[in-house]
Amino acid sequence: MIQAIDGIRLEPGEAIDWIVLDRPEAANAFSGKMLERFSTVLAERSGAGAPVLGIRGAGKGFGAGMDLGEYNANGSAMDDVMRLSSCVERWTAIWRHPKPVVIAVHGYCIGVAAQLATFADILIVSETATISEPTIPLGGGFIAPIWAAQVGGRRAKEFAFLPGNRIDGRTAVEWGWANAAVPEDQLVACAEALARRMAQVPASVLTMKKRSVNRAMEAAGFATSLGAVAESDAILHLEPEVRAIRDRLRTDGLKPVVESFSGPSSQDIFRHYGSAAAIAP
Repeated sequence: MIQAIDGIRLEPGEAIDWIVLDRPEAANAFSGKMLERFSTVLAERSGAGAPVLGIRGAGKGFGAGMDLGEYNANGSAMDDVMRLSSCVERWTAIWRHPKPVVIAVHGYCIGVAAQLATFADILIVSETATISEPTIPLGGGFIAPIWAAQVGGRRAKEFAFLPGNRIDGRTAVEWGWANAAVPEDQLVACAEALARRMAQVPASVLTMKKRSVNRAMEAAGFATSLGAVAESDAILHLEPEVRAIRDRLRTDGLKPVVESFSGPSSQDIFRHYGSAAAIAP
């Protein structure tokens, strides 16, 4: 099997080349080296390889977000803004890539991993995937504004307002975030079948089709929504209440802090009270 370099593996194919997030020992959480390697491979595929580019995760899930172990809580606000901006710029390179980018999500897709997936041209999820907000509210205004262009403002707020809030693959399709939800064991096969059909279209035509749709979305405000997300998140990282949570992480450890914010998802709450209302006299 092709070996991963800094948590990224490239699997070339005839119709689709796969960039595989392959750091299972850390639940595919993004380290600095992993991010750099991702960008390098993404750029290399611009003028080489198969006509379609795919991104998927190895192991039990797509990705667990950022590697919190590498976050410098003592850095300046500007350092934080630049770090967060560079992350969004990496995902924007997916948006601007000349090839169609198909992203296949299975298992867990948390925080920044869910932000990455939003930049897909085609997004396919497993029916049992769990797409979620970060489990601990250490920031804000970084993920949901990018979701808003696809799912609408109210659903973006619903997703963002509950710590660790989550939706499954079928709900992601209902919301308009994903194109399709399929059984997990059919996820890669589905993406590859789609890529084979896309590959019948000349590469230059695919590129222009992608650019024209992107321009329409940008004119509708998608690009504007990217402008302030880094600053919003960096400001919240300096809030005393957020700093207090970070102090708890250092003294109490990750698990008890996560448990203190755990609870039902918004969809669980709606289902519960919807069912109760349906049978009430």
